[in-house]
Amino acid sequence: MKNMTSQRGITLTSFLVVLIVVAFGLYVGMKLFPMYQEYYAVRTALKSLAKEPGVANMEPARVQELFFKRVRMSYSENLKPSDIKFDRIDGGWNLKVNYEVRRELIGNLDVVGKFDTNQDLTLRGAD
Repeated sequence: MKNMTSQRGITLTSFLVVLIVVAFGLYVGMKLFPMYQEYYAVRTALKSLAKEPGVANMEPARVQELFFKRVRMSYSENLKPSDIKFDRIDGGWNLKVNYEVRRELIGNLDVVGKFDTNQDLTLRGAD
């Protein structure tokens, strides 16, 4: 009878394929992480602004200035004043932030993140 030996582990070629897939995943993650980190900084700034005393009675220009002061502390570089919209609601403002982030991935391929969030700025504060 023949002795059959079972194969153990993976071949060098299989290891390189797995390594390439993992490396590509990490590379894409490095491109995406700063985009989402900035988004969470925007959300935090909005929630903080909602707790600001008297924000519901402030003019939009003043609210926008306070918002950008909070966002600049997080080194956000993709927000522009044109990305911010104010809507009058009962008892205050609704602040909408809608922006897009584009990062080069490989060659002429880009990763695009579209972010849209809003926060009510009312006399009751953050809900």
